[in-house]
Amino acid sequence: MNLKFKDFLSQTSSVWITTLGVSVFVTALRYAGVFQGLEWKSHDFYLQLVPSQKKEQYGDIIRVVGINEDDVKKLKESILPDKTLAQLLEKIKSMNPRAIGLDIYRNIPEPPGTETLEQVFKNTPNLIGIQKIVGKKGEQAVDPPPVLKSKDQVCSNDLIIDSDNIIRRALLNLSDDKKQTIYSFAACLAFLYLEKEKVPFQFLPPNGNFQIGKSIFTPLGSNDAGYIRADSGGFQFLIDYRGGRKNFKTVSMSDIFEGKVPSNWGKDRIILIGKTGESFKDSYFTPYSGLIGLSEGIPGIEIHATITNQIINAALSGKAQIGTWSEWVKELWIFIWSAIGATIGWQSRYKEGQKNSAWLTGSSFILAISFLLSTGYLALTLGWWIPVVPPFAGLSLSAVLITWQIARSAGKIRQIFGRYITDQVVAKILENPAGLNMGGEKKELTLLVSDLRGFTTIAESISPEEAIKVLNFYFESMVDVITKYQGTIDEFMGDGILVLFGAPITKENDPERALACAIEMQLAITQVNEQIKQWGHSSLAMGIGINTGEAIVGNIGSEKRTKYGVVGSQVNLTYRIESQTLGGQVVIAQTTLDKIQKNTPVVIKEVKQVNLKGIKEPVSIYNIAGIEGKYNLYLPEQKKENFVQLPKPISVQYRILVEKKIEDIAFTGYLVSLSISEAKIIPSDQQEIAIPTKSANIKLTFYETGNIILDNQDTYAKVVDAKVEDNVNSFYIYFTSRSSEVESELNALYQKYYEI
Repeated sequence: MNLKFKDFLSQTSSVWITTLGVSVFVTALRYAGVFQGLEWKSHDFYLQLVPSQKKEQYGDIIRVVGINEDDVKKLKESILPDKTLAQLLEKIKSMNPRAIGLDIYRNIPEPPGTETLEQVFKNTPNLIGIQKIVGKKGEQAVDPPPVLKSKDQVCSNDLIIDSDNIIRRALLNLSDDKKQTIYSFAACLAFLYLEKEKVPFQFLPPNGNFQIGKSIFTPLGSNDAGYIRADSGGFQFLIDYRGGRKNFKTVSMSDIFEGKVPSNWGKDRIILIGKTGESFKDSYFTPYSGLIGLSEGIPGIEIHATITNQIINAALSGKAQIGTWSEWVKELWIFIWSAIGATIGWQSRYKEGQKNSAWLTGSSFILAISFLLSTGYLALTLGWWIPVVPPFAGLSLSAVLITWQIARSAGKIRQIFGRYITDQVVAKILENPAGLNMGGEKKELTLLVSDLRGFTTIAESISPEEAIKVLNFYFESMVDVITKYQGTIDEFMGDGILVLFGAPITKENDPERALACAIEMQLAITQVNEQIKQWGHSSLAMGIGINTGEAIVGNIGSEKRTKYGVVGSQVNLTYRIESQTLGGQVVIAQTTLDKIQKNTPVVIKEVKQVNLKGIKEPVSIYNIAGIEGKYNLYLPEQKKENFVQLPKPISVQYRILVEKKIEDIAFTGYLVSLSISEAKIIPSDQQEIAIPTKSANIKLTFYETGNIILDNQDTYAKVVDAKVEDNVNSFYIYFTSRSSEVESELNALYQKYYEI
């Protein structure tokens, strides 16, 4: 067997085991009836969404005469007497209908007019009366009118009510207590109508089907559709509803008596007579009484009309009834969706080179659910009731179990290795067990180091809790960008970040992604500062240095505590390069530039040679303005600083920082000119020792500032140039960190003299 195929089977074994286990479990729940109620509701919901087909070809063959509360008021009698009923039947007979359905019990005479009504019964061969064969719980069966019974013009008006009080099934026939087959009220009316159309009907042994014209009706089994162990007595089939109430042309009894109905209103049609008033309590809930639309019952006469219409439509058009799947197909359906769920959950595993696995898993899951639900709806529009809830349960449970297994496995890895910043490290370990071993490897990496300017001043002036809040907000924004470009965050160092490109996963475009990441980080600092200003703090600035070279990367530490990290001279070199940056700058090494320019154009703002600690020869570094190609990212163009001469210099004291450590020697001088972010200082002591070197960091304290309230507030700056002007040594500084008070006062001072 192919090795890759063996690996595939090994890696996906949990998917198939979960699929089988979940499908068996869900199938067992289904047979236990757990999903039956939800299946009914899903069917009802779909049925309400199916476009109405009231105006189909044979939808105008039924008329309804409803007896309502107004009719009773006009009669001034609560019970319809035989005389009135006889008169009503005579008027309806005069309209020459094909069939008349009397959905009113007349097992007991209601004089006066009983003899007249019996005579009407005898003289109306197309009249169908009713009897109740199986009474509802707590009710008794109801006998038929004797005269109609003797003429074999009586059928059953029994309706099947599900346990949630909704009628979804109809009867074609059923057996009475003498084991005699009695056709349903709707079937009898349909047969009378179809007789003139010369439409035959017959049983089709041995499977018990029943053919009516062009359509074959199949009896509904106890476990068909959404039912489990349902009472399948009689010949049952699913009702194909076409809407809620008033799907048929209906008039009141009073309309008939008062001549408000045209004489040909019922010609060649089926006329059903029944009670439609709410006070008669002859109403039932249908699928349209539930989730959407009506919240009231539908008169029983309209339900019988719906069933009658359905039978006739099927016989004349050959339209299939609502079909159902066999049990083995349903079980396969559940298995398929359990497998889909497990596969979707498997997508959430850590995988080399994969991005946004959570988004992919979530979107796949939503897409699968949408497809399943849409399939259920589409199937119903095509005449099939297929299971939706059990496969949904299989899909969801499989996805959750697989995702849980993967999370549990990753959790164990994290517990062993401590806290890895990126999921790529975990992915590398999960896909390659050898990654669990101690040790490392030499790889070519592109290293990115960022460092904040201004945070120290903020931290010194606010509470520790507020400082952490600011820092965490900054880190959160930067991490989002770094993750976007697939960088591995090796370490947070105070307010700095060390990011690796090329470990644990090496790609050809590592240097390009590192530079694009750096530029986007600088662009993101704008939004960070907007929020920080809203909190009442001064702005932050960030410098970023990038370098490419060989370093050792891997699991560093002991068996008890391990960290995935990087060591080597290139790491130190990257820190040195970053130290040459000002706020808002991205500076890269020659090695990085050479790698990038092979594939992608780079916009260079400035190139310079610098002497770095620990490096014998001068190093070329490049101040980058943008990266072109598919990234198309550019730093905002910085306007040239305009200096103003201060009429009265500001006395300052400054100390030089070496490796972020403040030197003990304090020097004094005068701040003589000023711009928005820079200043010129003339040292009091003109000796060389008092002149900071270019790129040095200094700490400033202002003294004797007159009306400016700056005394004793520390400010940090970087030396951007040192020169001799008019035989006087001076140096220029860029403010890297200053309090909001210092920034405000210096800007006010600048504006004051700039306007002059």
